[in-house]
Amino acid sequence: MSARTGATSSTAPDPVLPSAEVTRAQAEASALEFLRTEAGFAQVTTLDRQGYPVTRSMTVFPATDWTIALVQRATHRRLAQWRAVPRTLVTWVGDPAPGMTNERPHVFDLGRLPSRVVAVRGDAEFMDDDWTVRTYRQHLDEQRAAGHTEAPVRTDDQVRDELVGVLIRPVRVRLEGFGHGPQSFDWTVT
Repeated sequence: MSARTGATSSTAPDPVLPSAEVTRAQAEASALEFLRTEAGFAQVTTLDRQGYPVTRSMTVFPATDWTIALVQRATHRRLAQWRAVPRTLVTWVGDPAPGMTNERPHVFDLGRLPSRVVAVRGDAEFMDDDWTVRTYRQHLDEQRAAGHTEAPVRTDDQVRDELVGVLIRPVRVRLEGFGHGPQSFDWTVT
């Protein structure tokens, strides 16, 4: 594959991004599809007691309005970090989009195509027990219906005792790799 154009040696034509700029609505739709079908784990960043970023991979569930639901075990340090400073960053990084180009690198030519990146900055809001149970059940049912059955199934009482739900309310979203060439999208969520 050519690192500048994404062309392969296959005889099938590669999908090509349009030569015109992509709209934010088109980029958002592509990014949400990427999150739904390809992205996998997100990197969730909180701030520790000294104010340094701490990042870990997690399963999260983004919605079309860019809110992000998380349900995790109650033992994690990030919960105390969110209680102290609710600001957070949730990031997904994936392979370059089919047809991506890098014809004019801005500063350095690495001989590679830019990755797809979705970054959501927001504030953590803790869910109450009933909200946590509903969120857990919804996403557990979706995962099990898709054939992902290795995670333990908890009763509602176990969810209340062992898990904590958090909703990330977005304040800013950035998309890279969903437009034409170096085109990126960055906006404030209102």
